[in-house]
Amino acid sequence: MANKKRQQTINKRNRERAVEEKRTLKRQRKQEKREAERNGEPWPSSPSLDSTEHESQAVESEVVESPALEPPAEVG
Repeated sequence: MANKKRQQTINKRNRERAVEEKRTLKRQRKQEKREAERNGEPWPSSPSLDSTEHESQAVESEVVESPALEPPAEVG
């Protein structure tokens, strides 16, 4: 039972981390767009689908693989 709860907690943290990373990337893109407009540089009207798909796949794979990287906690 404790192992199941620990796994749920790890999964929850990984999901939260993925959401925060996605939000951070979105804030960065908005900041880059503002800076480009301020400097008079052209900015694409929509982001490249290839880079967006690649980023989301990287986040998903990280979420799936992260629990395996943590050593099991000893019960005692």
